[in-house]
Amino acid sequence: MRTRPLSIAVLASLLSPPALAGADSYSPLAGTDYPQQVYWGDTHLHTSYSFDAAMMGNKGLSPDEAYRFARGEEVQAHNGMAARLNRPLDFLMVSDHAEYLGLVPMLAAGNQTLLEDPVGRKWSAMLNGGPAEQLKALLQMNVDIGDNRKSLSNLQVERSAWSAITAAADRHNNPGQFTTFIGYEWTTMPGGNNLHRVVMFADDADKANQILPFSAFDSEDPEELWNFLQDYEDKTGGRALAIPHNGNVSNGQMFALTDREGNPLTSDYAKTRSRWEPVVEVTQIKGDGETHPRLSPDDPFADFETWDKGNLTATATKTADMLPHEYARSALKLGLQQHAKLGVNPFKFGMIGSTDAHTSLSAVEENNFWGKFTLFEPSARRAEISGYEEGKQGKVYDLTVDESVASGYAAVWATENTRAALFDAIKRRETYASTGPRITLRFFGGWDFSNDEVRYPDYVHRGYTKGVPMGGDLTRAPSGKTPRFMVNATRDPHGANLDRIQIVKGWHAQDGSLHEKVYDVAWSGDRELDPNGKLPAIGTGNLSDATWLNNIGDAELSAVWTDPEFDPDQRAFYYVRVLQIPTPRWTAYDEKNFSVRLNTRQPDYLQERAYSSPIWYTPASETGT
Repeated sequence: MRTRPLSIAVLASLLSPPALAGADSYSPLAGTDYPQQVYWGDTHLHTSYSFDAAMMGNKGLSPDEAYRFARGEEVQAHNGMAARLNRPLDFLMVSDHAEYLGLVPMLAAGNQTLLEDPVGRKWSAMLNGGPAEQLKALLQMNVDIGDNRKSLSNLQVERSAWSAITAAADRHNNPGQFTTFIGYEWTTMPGGNNLHRVVMFADDADKANQILPFSAFDSEDPEELWNFLQDYEDKTGGRALAIPHNGNVSNGQMFALTDREGNPLTSDYAKTRSRWEPVVEVTQIKGDGETHPRLSPDDPFADFETWDKGNLTATATKTADMLPHEYARSALKLGLQQHAKLGVNPFKFGMIGSTDAHTSLSAVEENNFWGKFTLFEPSARRAEISGYEEGKQGKVYDLTVDESVASGYAAVWATENTRAALFDAIKRRETYASTGPRITLRFFGGWDFSNDEVRYPDYVHRGYTKGVPMGGDLTRAPSGKTPRFMVNATRDPHGANLDRIQIVKGWHAQDGSLHEKVYDVAWSGDRELDPNGKLPAIGTGNLSDATWLNNIGDAELSAVWTDPEFDPDQRAFYYVRVLQIPTPRWTAYDEKNFSVRLNTRQPDYLQERAYSSPIWYTPASETGT
């Protein structure tokens, strides 16, 4: 069949088509500004510039090696093994301790300024005197921090170390490809109770070098840290935030309802804390901090990698009254209660994970776990080592290395992989935590999602235009409306299938009481809820000898869920917990790789998970943040 060629006039009309009324672009995403990609990273990594990392064996892996490793390059660990991530990260913040920053490498290098000080000479000799002497020096440095006392001080050394750290971050920052953040850890622990914060700057070295890190030697009071951050922003025009972690070793202090002086919280305190601490690190090597089985007795998944023996320095045991002030779910509930009292929620935070590794290696996948300290790098019997608190005077409990948790990573929904975009996303709490697997998780709340909305290919666009994402707020419930939540989770493409999606609700009743409930909203297979609303366990599938198959579970789960017990007059929050199918724990991989049978009380397998930031509901009658 012959076709007639287009005339010159027709071609001209096609090349200059008339504008379409009301249409900005044929491209569906043109003109949108919401995040299309999740970025994975670690905001809490220590290198040889941290005194404890260096004293525990990290002698030569500096921030440069940490960034190279996070980018996916191969580095040599201290045990002589080659180390490499299974996949590169998208961003990293080296967060060495502000206290005695860079001191040990400079002592090891024979820094003359330090050696002129008697304490410097003593510590230098201990550093070169073998493991026992090194441990004594480490313990003294820890005691100094706990007692808010600085035995060795030299501003020139501190400035040199900080400048090296900021320069390394700028050197490795590659916008759009790999982002580095300048930061450090504020390591206050009054009485051995962990109140640590990681401090993050959105800026480059030009701004960060205008200050020196605010340390526990400057103050043990978080409010003073927040004042420092405000001063930094006022001085430089830059931006900063702080990220609390490990409330589980704070012995009830991390989310206390009093300030450092023992006074009840005020609305000013609540506003300031919410301003500077938009997210909390809820999972890492020193334990998972979502919830505790005593706090959530009806939650069969509450007892996950739980550390609850005592405080950070093993000098005080744990009591039941401390627990509500240590875990994220309970703190979120307490935040609702404080909102009713103060008009502001001091604990309105999103969730992230990070490693807290002191090896310079952000590696926490179960089959590629390099431990917390360099002394605990892969070896046949590392899991049996007893030594986290070895030698501490007056200790009331001990820890073994097998209790280390191969966790976690931070997931951030940002518009691009840059410092500014990632920082903005963290500030608005559009983040989630993972214990390691790179599960893709979307979570939206709104009033008008249809039952099949999540099945549309443009469900993300619908989520942003008809509702709010994780980290957002629902207010002013329309008359007769109930909040609806749209959630989608996809397995790590290199990982295990998914067992289920749960939505965790917490609420503050009119009588002042606090409540929580966990709902299974999507799950794999043909399981059905029992008469009590509980979903049967998925089982273990084909799991033996540190191997597993994706022969159970689903690659993707999704749901649109309506709160069946919604009360428009009650404050509430909702967040998502996604569970994988069971897979081997790192200790099982150690047994297989080194052909040993370990003396450990830890399980051979676990169910990895992800936690979204919450979406909050506030009644129309309420005001404030």
